[in-house]
Amino acid sequence: MVDSGDTAWVLASAALVLFMTPGLAFFYGGMVRSKNVLAMLAQNFVCMGLVSVLWVLFAFSLAFGPDLGGGLIGDLGLAGLTDLSRSGFVLPGYDGLTVAPLAFAAFQLMFAVITPALITGAVADRLRFPAWLAFVGAWVVLVYAPVAHWVFSPNGWLFELGALDFAGGAVVHVNAGIAALALVLVVGRRRGWPGEAMAPHALPLTLLGTGILWFGWFGFNAGSALAANGVAAEAFVNTNTAAAAAMLGWLAAERAQGGKATTLGAASGAVAGLVAITPCAGFVSPLASLAIGAVAGVVCFLAIRLKFRLGYDDALDVVAVHLVGGIMGSLMLGVFARDGGLVGGDGAALLGKQFVAVGATLAWSFVVSYLLARVLDATIGLRVDADEEAEGLDLGEHAETAYAGAFGSMGELGPTGRSNP
Repeated sequence: MVDSGDTAWVLASAALVLFMTPGLAFFYGGMVRSKNVLAMLAQNFVCMGLVSVLWVLFAFSLAFGPDLGGGLIGDLGLAGLTDLSRSGFVLPGYDGLTVAPLAFAAFQLMFAVITPALITGAVADRLRFPAWLAFVGAWVVLVYAPVAHWVFSPNGWLFELGALDFAGGAVVHVNAGIAALALVLVVGRRRGWPGEAMAPHALPLTLLGTGILWFGWFGFNAGSALAANGVAAEAFVNTNTAAAAAMLGWLAAERAQGGKATTLGAASGAVAGLVAITPCAGFVSPLASLAIGAVAGVVCFLAIRLKFRLGYDDALDVVAVHLVGGIMGSLMLGVFARDGGLVGGDGAALLGKQFVAVGATLAWSFVVSYLLARVLDATIGLRVDADEEAEGLDLGEHAETAYAGAFGSMGELGPTGRSNP
């Protein structure tokens, strides 16, 4: 039975989640140098096009189609989404779903769009655009679709194990965070890092992007209830609560360390809280979300030090925010979940399952992402040359500049003769 209210809520949530990708583009774009801002925006925006096409053709079927065996991957029975509009069609394992199947497919598509986009912040300022296209296309098929099947599909092996992930702590954030680390290790450091100053060029853009992300995250988390009900309302409140607590936690840690609380810290802290609450949103209380957010804000702030100690150049701290935040949220769910959590006195069984889900995601995503990056680097090349990196990717990769002058108009003419008004 398809409920019109539930379907309307999920469709609206899908639109909110899609809006997060432009928000992410601004969030990252403000943090890079001005010569690379269009390249960052392009890498994010192109995910909306490429992933959407792959999702309709076959990626949705791999993630949510009938299981091929062992809970590892779906078959191609739902390729093209043709059957989803057929009257009476029921998605495998979703017998009680009250949302139109196509609405569900559209909602899940937006998760698939933003997940690889998260990776772009780690390799900012040095990645070739054609290589990024090739990486995203292969990664969605080889990494995202299998992990989504494991965790989100009722036929997936981690779902059947009993691991919980309300809206994508493992599938989205751990998955993208560890893939970002793998890609960084292959691409290498930016020239001049860490000695050369590479300050954000437009923090107002970053704050605008943060606001869009926060707004869209209500669809991300509350929409994952797949119904307009009390669970959606709880996820909505928990999402806002964790973001607020994490912002304050990050700012407190930042001020304690450096004596100042920054706007970039406020933005980063809010996103860290949103990441951490994602797997927990519909399974914990508002008070638990306060604790989850506050801890995430402090720990993700401290995790930024890892790149300096270990020597990997994660340009915009994807590892510290999304990988560390995603792991924390997935594991803290095993502590604070109303049903099965340690705080409720139900033992460590759920926490153990959460460890398995996180470990499996880390292993698969890192190995496949690293091998994929190696293959692409050896064939088409991942990184721009030294001259292009110095000049900026906006001109080198896209023949455009974001700013004509210090106070000039946007969209300087490129070789095609086109410009923005």
